[in-house]
Amino acid sequence: MNLSYWEIQSWLTNVDFTIVGSGIVGLNCALHLNKRFPKAKILILEKGFLPQGASTKNAGFACFGSLSEIIDDLKTHSETEVLQLVEKRYNGLQLLRQTLGDQAINYQNHGGYELFDPNDELYDSCYSKKEEINKLLKPVFNTNVFSVKDNTFQFKNIKNHIFYNAFEGQLDTGNMMAALLTKTLSKGIKILNNITVNQYIEDAASVKVSTNTFEFKTSKLLIATNGFASQLHIPNIKPARSQVIITKPIKNLHIKGTFHLNKGYYYFRNIDNRILLGGGRHLDFKTEETMQFGETTLIQKSLEHLLKSTILPSVPVEIDMKWSGIMGVGNQKKAIVKQISNHVFCRVRLGGMGVAIGSLVGKDLAELL
Repeated sequence: MNLSYWEIQSWLTNVDFTIVGSGIVGLNCALHLNKRFPKAKILILEKGFLPQGASTKNAGFACFGSLSEIIDDLKTHSETEVLQLVEKRYNGLQLLRQTLGDQAINYQNHGGYELFDPNDELYDSCYSKKEEINKLLKPVFNTNVFSVKDNTFQFKNIKNHIFYNAFEGQLDTGNMMAALLTKTLSKGIKILNNITVNQYIEDAASVKVSTNTFEFKTSKLLIATNGFASQLHIPNIKPARSQVIITKPIKNLHIKGTFHLNKGYYYFRNIDNRILLGGGRHLDFKTEETMQFGETTLIQKSLEHLLKSTILPSVPVEIDMKWSGIMGVGNQKKAIVKQISNHVFCRVRLGGMGVAIGSLVGKDLAELL
């Protein structure tokens, strides 16, 4: 495409910072760069017409990990590492709420719950380690996080007791991203959509960026594409697709809160008198290790079965919509924040916790410079 003089001068000349990805991390990075360098010219490149990946497709859980997830993390991480992970997630949520305000993101604190299959021995393991985990997390929350409650939601085919977390909340993902985009644009930061970065070449003073539409130079390049980072040769990160369904409105819906099942591989919540339900990638990790959006029969059937056999077994429900999002995962839960070269930086691998840590890691990325 031949660009005009005006287009080149206004958008693609004397660019100080270019951010690849307009998701939670990219937008927060831009806002913190603007705060640190108010006169800098900041450009964000987004390959979708909306923030691609998971930022506009996640379930809107304001969570930091269920009891079984934290216990599972302790198998591959030290106690100090797990405590740091939880603290970052919790602090990231507070930063998100401070940045946008609870009303703008429709934040609600209905608490979080973890359910267990009737024959799952995991419940006994979690019950026996509950006080140990509460003690581990006390420096962050100053009180016990996890307690046991009765199943008052009329769920079927689960244990009679469920674990409760009073600190977990939920938000409206669409409102959150709309508010972030509005705030970013209000600072004079430019966002170009439908632009795919194909490659970049660094020289002594700058980075030449080649896209599907144009080429330009930038002083610094910051990569915040999470699940798509491997396309720009960022190592130690794999894409992970998560499939989601949402019901049509349900009259007199009695369920409020965020719910986890099977170490968090299944999750559901209430939203607008509907049930939003997602997950199931543990049924076929290999197929779900993809950058392609879409649904599979195996996982869709498992989600519908869980909905009708456990969540709302006595209520006639209809599926209204289906979609999927692409996360970035790896063999460690800690996000990757690093300087790749003299002028290139990255912040990726959020491990399905983008809502929780996106604001904080965006700030961390901006502070690398």
